Amino acid sequence: MKSVPDRTNPASADADAATAADTAAIDFRRPDLYLNRELSALEFNWRVLAQARNPEVPLLERLRFLCISVRNLDEFFEVRVASIRHWINYGDGRPGPDGRPLTEVLAQVRENAIRLMNAQYETWNQELRPAMAREGIRFGDADQWSPAQTEWAREHFLRDILPVLSPLGLDSAHPFPRILNKSLNFAVVLHGRDAFGREGNVAVVRAPRSLPRVIQIPSGIAESPHHFVFLSSLLERFADAMFPGIEVRGAWQFRVTRDSELELEEDETENLARVLSEELRERGYAEAVRLELGEECPAEIRQMLLVNFGLSDADVYLCDGPVNLHRVSAVYDIVDRPDLKYPPFVPAMPAVFTQGANMFDVIGDSDVVLHHPFESFAPVLDLVRQASVDPDVLAIRQTLYRVGEDSPLIGYLIDAARSGKEVTVVIELRARFDEEANIRFADRLQEAGAQVVYGIVGYKTHAKMLLIVRRERGSLRRYAHLSTGNYHQATSRLYTDIGLMTRHAGICEDVGRIFQQLCSLGPIIELKYLLESPFSLQRGLLAMIEREIAHAKSGKPARIVARMNALNDPVMVEALYRASCAGVEIDLIVRGACMLRPGLPGISERIRVRSILGRFLEHSRVYWFANSGDAELYCSSADWMERNLARRVEVCFPIRDPRLAARIFSEALQNYLDDNVEVWQLDADGRYHRATPGDATPHSAQRWLLKQFAP
Repeated sequence: MKSVPDRTNPASADADAATAADTAAIDFRRPDLYLNRELSALEFNWRVLAQARNPEVPLLERLRFLCISVRNLDEFFEVRVASIRHWINYGDGRPGPDGRPLTEVLAQVRENAIRLMNAQYETWNQELRPAMAREGIRFGDADQWSPAQTEWAREHFLRDILPVLSPLGLDSAHPFPRILNKSLNFAVVLHGRDAFGREGNVAVVRAPRSLPRVIQIPSGIAESPHHFVFLSSLLERFADAMFPGIEVRGAWQFRVTRDSELELEEDETENLARVLSEELRERGYAEAVRLELGEECPAEIRQMLLVNFGLSDADVYLCDGPVNLHRVSAVYDIVDRPDLKYPPFVPAMPAVFTQGANMFDVIGDSDVVLHHPFESFAPVLDLVRQASVDPDVLAIRQTLYRVGEDSPLIGYLIDAARSGKEVTVVIELRARFDEEANIRFADRLQEAGAQVVYGIVGYKTHAKMLLIVRRERGSLRRYAHLSTGNYHQATSRLYTDIGLMTRHAGICEDVGRIFQQLCSLGPIIELKYLLESPFSLQRGLLAMIEREIAHAKSGKPARIVARMNALNDPVMVEALYRASCAGVEIDLIVRGACMLRPGLPGISERIRVRSILGRFLEHSRVYWFANSGDAELYCSSADWMERNLARRVEVCFPIRDPRLAARIFSEALQNYLDDNVEVWQLDADGRYHRATPGDATPHSAQRWLLKQFAP
């Protein structure tokens, strides 16, 4: 790839000398040069919520974005807040690169989270709910029901809900129950005596997860084509039916969020799958980190819950609506209104994959790049399917991080193993929130005769690799698929990712060596084409940054364009600062958290950071280095984060075909730099502002790609 975009700024020799002197005097590790990781991650959800408030987004898609922001906030508490609390409680309260004490970070997280949560409920109550009502999609509160609706609601409650409830009156014989993570519950205040003469006080009602949280009112009594009621409204309205003969003085919903980060003593674990299975059974009841309550909850109920969950007032979050607001996402699938959703699209099938094409012949002719979701994921599945039945295929090796319950991929691998092929699958059991599914997949594959390994103790295997060994004309040939995203058929239609299919002997040899490393014991391996963390990836990236610095200092064109999900590795941030000071022009496309401050005078004046939020979740990782006109482009499974570069097995692969490299640069980088519709630009103070086209022609990167690949 030889062409270099015009945006370069080589300095003169005199300016280079001055810059070098200035740079030597700069302490690039000063805390004020770094944004806080947790606050930056939280900031991302404001950008997601902005999609829910954007009137140009179809209405039901706005609802979906609201629910995504709510789920993201849940996970933020389950993982990030839980980790901060853990570090503080166990004396590891060292500040991050930004220098802020963790107690201060936790307090700021609470303040920002409250503002975000209030904005979420304001979006629901004041924007989306009224807008949906105008479209015939209503959510009725109990005080708004007609007599006929009230009668139906009571009958539905008595017939379909009450039989599966187990209300628990609290006393010495009935202690406070275990409350499952993120489940809907009610605290009910009672007055009077029951059949045994026991004085009513407080009862807890847990809503079983088998019950739908959103229920549609029958058409005969509904006030609109789609009229819904929340399960929480039914439980609150008919609480008296659960306690006959006792006065119900109030029912208040609550929800507790728990630590969901699994902590395993891996060096003492003989059987990771067995220990992980045991830990998963308890994860739903781990340490509490947040308590959500209805706004009208009395102080005495609040205090009772805090005592039982071991929380303080600082852990309480008051909700202006249902505490499980994300459950309203069910409406998206129930309501058949294509006019309120994004237009459907069919992922394109690359022309080289004609119907019935032999995948090995196609890949043997030339490398193939797939750009998801704009191009179909089917060729990846077809490659594994054909390999599973091809008598010339001797071995299949694959990494699996997230797959999807309904994926045919597991079936193809099972068929291959049963037919006598050597099938080795590296399954990452610790893929967060997919652990149970991955344990099930591992069991199925082992029962079929596949060799299943769980990667390296202490390092998550996050690399996305497939290697097929095939006998051709008396010798063995290898075929590889490498990707920035998971082998997950469903998310391939929702996430942007880039995959490479190749028969390049050197790349395939490197992939084979990494599989050998993952499955056996041995020294650090030398790779010719791939970069691998935790060994050569960061070192290789730093070398390419240093090369751009050298080009800039010698007056040659120097530029870096990198796209990733997050940037929080201080070593990489420091390297980018030094490159900017040397005269390298740097464009970063970072979807989520970013610790780097762009635009700081004398530090990062040549660095620009943007975040794209649109219909699809941006997930591709692409790194491009101008290299004085002989540009190099890499795709990777890794973000520039400490965990990816130091504590995970990741793979970064070059796109060696100049035609394909130019295509990826155009589609996945320049196209996104040209976006002026769905782009947010990061300021030096850590705030994002949404860019507008102004007088320029509007350009949305994702919409442009949809048009490019439209049939």
